Amino acid sequence: MMIELIAVLTAVRGDVPQVMTIDHGRQLPSGPLESTHRSLQAGVRAWVERQTGHPIGHVEQLYTFADHDRILATTQGRMIAISYLALTRSHAGETGWRDWYDYFPWENCKGDEGRTSLALIERLLCHWVAGMGHPAERVRQWQRCVSLFAIGDMVAWNDELVLQRYELLYEAGLVAEAGCPPDRAVPGQSMHHDHRRILATAMARLRARIRYRPVVFELMPEAFTLLHLQRVMESLSGVHVHKQNFRRLIMQQQLVEETGEIEENTGGRPARLFRFCGEVRQARQFVGTKIPLVQP
Repeated sequence: MMIELIAVLTAVRGDVPQVMTIDHGRQLPSGPLESTHRSLQAGVRAWVERQTGHPIGHVEQLYTFADHDRILATTQGRMIAISYLALTRSHAGETGWRDWYDYFPWENCKGDEGRTSLALIERLLCHWVAGMGHPAERVRQWQRCVSLFAIGDMVAWNDELVLQRYELLYEAGLVAEAGCPPDRAVPGQSMHHDHRRILATAMARLRARIRYRPVVFELMPEAFTLLHLQRVMESLSGVHVHKQNFRRLIMQQQLVEETGEIEENTGGRPARLFRFCGEVRQARQFVGTKIPLVQP
């Protein structure tokens, strides 16, 4: 049995959520647990720095994958993958950073590419379900498709179901990782092994956490405008945020404080600069920060 350590490093550059990759974007930083590693976290840090040159700070365990189909080609033994999520800041000149939505274009409901991808996925899922022989199975699977991809007007889009949507597409044979030919697969760059599945898990975890804990401060510069903060929230969730409700909630919960400085280079009127208040910077477990999301 082999233990593989996999890191999902997430940063936001501008308004674009990014993930650190290796092998021309086809893999996440990863490597086996070695006898010289004093702990699992030490091992994942070592592999990240060795493969990307990017040191990481706080990491949290994401999920342990021990599926039977994770087989080693050399020993035919079982592989256990332990994944970690780390929030960081990207730096100019670093290579390896890729846009989240290169891999999951349908998860970005704010742009035309996302909406086009969803329309295509709906047609492909309709065809998949129609080919099922048993009527009850067709009904069950179509209800699943409707629920996960918010097909029609009766179901709201749930941005946290990233992994469930990917798993459905995998089951339907519509992604390259499931053996689908490139000309028939849904849009989105594939990854080796099950690394896109692990990335989907990380995206879902982070989307859930930004609602209840201000972990986004780890992705922000020291000073920022409220519009910048809003756009980062929108980029991570993939949906639009209600501007006035967002600002009112942020101010009511005393998450930020003014720096006393002004940002002149906004493309419009100068804007006040803010920073996260001391309590937020010191406590990662700060609760009660649900952000107001609106339907795409």
